[in-house]
Amino acid sequence: MLVIISDTHLTDGTSGETIDAKAFRIFTQRLRDLAYDASWRADGHYRPIKELHLLLLGDILDVIRSTQWLEGKVRPWDDSQSQAFTDRVTAITNGILERNRESLAVLKNLKNGKTITLPPARPDGKVADVDWRPDAAGRVPVDVHMYYMVGNHDWFYHLRGSAYDKVRSAIVQAIGLDNLPNMPFPHDPNEFPQSEAFAVLRQAYLEHQVFARHGDIYDPSNFDGDRDKSSLGDAVVVDLVDTFSAEVQQQLGTRLSPEFVKGLREIDNIRPLSNIPVWIDGLLRVTGTDPALGKSVKDAWNDIASEFFNTPFVIEHPKIDLVKWAQDLTRKISFDALSKFVLKFAGLLHSSDRPDYTDALHEKAFLDRSAQAIVYGHTHQYMLVPLEVSAGTDGACEQVYINSGTWRPFHELAKRHPSEEEFVPYQLLTYLAFYRDDERGGRRYETWNGALSLAR
Repeated sequence: MLVIISDTHLTDGTSGETIDAKAFRIFTQRLRDLAYDASWRADGHYRPIKELHLLLLGDILDVIRSTQWLEGKVRPWDDSQSQAFTDRVTAITNGILERNRESLAVLKNLKNGKTITLPPARPDGKVADVDWRPDAAGRVPVDVHMYYMVGNHDWFYHLRGSAYDKVRSAIVQAIGLDNLPNMPFPHDPNEFPQSEAFAVLRQAYLEHQVFARHGDIYDPSNFDGDRDKSSLGDAVVVDLVDTFSAEVQQQLGTRLSPEFVKGLREIDNIRPLSNIPVWIDGLLRVTGTDPALGKSVKDAWNDIASEFFNTPFVIEHPKIDLVKWAQDLTRKISFDALSKFVLKFAGLLHSSDRPDYTDALHEKAFLDRSAQAIVYGHTHQYMLVPLEVSAGTDGACEQVYINSGTWRPFHELAKRHPSEEEFVPYQLLTYLAFYRDDERGGRRYETWNGALSLAR
């Protein structure tokens, strides 16, 4: 069995909220159920599976969403081998590991031989009568392998060098990964290192007929052709989104309500991102912020945006023209007017989130039919799209595209009266499972996409 999750975006706590350890405990319970179900075979008999492969498909730890980048002058697009840069990545990573110690320990415990266990089989193919507790005597441990691939918010772990080996070593230890710390965490399946661990994963891809990558290579805003370098998306998060929240709090924090300041830190969790002006205007209204103070917030945004567009890294980026045009267009209007504009024309805007199923159609594993499932993450939008049905040696070959969604909070605009600027918060949890041979009664895959409302 091969299980895939992505986009947990665990941070050091200096930006918006992230998902907590309860989600990882729920996931552990689901893994036990999946392993048990996988042990029922196509012939109707029960035979415990021996191993489970868990693939962390990028953006698990989020190095970009940290206000530590605002301390000093080093930025993600600077020299990645400089002492200042490696020190910053080390400090942020240590902060992430410490803040999420409980969550990551849950993952690590998957490999202790007592967390994912199964009842043994009887000679007649039925389930033996043993205690249901996973650590009870007589239960059969499942050998769990765990691998980390990078995306666009954790690409630093793809960098070479002794400083990054030390960072990777801390991650491997904290999560219990099969990755070797002295090898860059792979970004592309073709980069799987020639180590025993990734030979096992490479074989798991083939046996489960799966091809998976983070998918950021299809998003030009978040991939500039080299995963050892930064992208425009990094600059937007660090020098626009995070800087705006920090500057507003610094300049106006004593005059703004704590609820408004806290709400600003959540703007990266708004979906779609085009609704950020609606979110900010709603915060101003709900918290009873004086209109003059609201204008000061908009002025702060304009100032930060102007500085952002004068950054050499941003000026030189080929994708910046449309973003700058939008900023120039909206510079002189209030958040209230900008919110009304977004709400009026939202229906005319089509999502351009990439990757999507059209990218899957060009993967070699799709074209040569070695994969029945092409899996990407990155967009945070769970999706399953049928791609093609063709004749195969073992019958019909049914190929699908699946997006692995996310594990993070969402704030989504209520649809009935959008002009009221009310958002519903919830947490998402998506995971994918793939089966080989006669596991799970001969089924090829199952997906789970759940939501949990936030406590009030």
